[in-house]
Amino acid sequence: GYGTYKVGFVPASSNSADVPGHDPDQDPRDIIKDALASGYRYIDCAQFYGNESMVGDAIKTSGVPREELFLASKVWGDKMYEGKAAILAQLETTLASLQTDYLDLYLIHWPVPGHHVKAYQVLEEVVASGKVKSIGISNYTIEDYQELEPHLKIVPVVNQIEVNPFLYRPKTLSYFASKGVVTQSYRALRQGKGMSDATVQAIAAKLGKTPSQILGRFCVQRGVVLVAKSSKKARMEENMAVFDFAIPDDDMATLDKLTTPENLQEFKALYDKCVVRDTPLQSSGEGIKAVVTLD
Repeated sequence: GYGTYKVGFVPASSNSADVPGHDPDQDPRDIIKDALASGYRYIDCAQFYGNESMVGDAIKTSGVPREELFLASKVWGDKMYEGKAAILAQLETTLASLQTDYLDLYLIHWPVPGHHVKAYQVLEEVVASGKVKSIGISNYTIEDYQELEPHLKIVPVVNQIEVNPFLYRPKTLSYFASKGVVTQSYRALRQGKGMSDATVQAIAAKLGKTPSQILGRFCVQRGVVLVAKSSKKARMEENMAVFDFAIPDDDMATLDKLTTPENLQEFKALYDKCVVRDTPLQSSGEGIKAVVTLD
């Protein structure tokens, strides 16, 4: 899949709001059209990304038929906090922005404490309307899913979380697999930072591949659906070329060891921030879980 975060717009409350997603002279619509021309058909969008209208314009002028595309979006915490009417209104906004009658997949973006279960129940309701073909979750820990599971009528098709050798959480991956929930990655390339790691570079050189291909293939071999993002067409094509080789088991084991305790604590700090971001809970931190499964 192709991720659209920071294409044409950088959210003000982003963790890296000062870092642009592409060169300033690039037309963001052209970036999306390059992704489509490169063969991407799964387009990963979100309310929070603030660019769905631009994505919709790019798709419309790309010449790619809607039926060939798999469009996904996510509802943000502010609407989840506000409740059912706000979620339904946001869905209509997303559909209008993307210039489509339906989404192939609609996700809860972060499990907002005290609100994510009811929000997911709203998503279950809209499946019957035909405006959403399937639903899922994002950034859920084991503990969040345990809150949601007793209320489920429709099992989430995916849980989209960060997966890469620097944040590899085998207990979490195994748990969601046991529940029939597919894990989907974001930040598979660790926003480009993972490509400069000496271990990744050494394995890439050994296999005659690029560091980004090693990071992407890592996800594939761990049974994770890969969503990657680049603003450069050559890199887009490079990121897709991960199905014609395999990383040896010993090298996979080496990559597994790149996840440090510090990385897991960094994840927990991000989780604590994002589950309440842009909601009234942000000031109090009310409901944030003190302990969640990190690995």
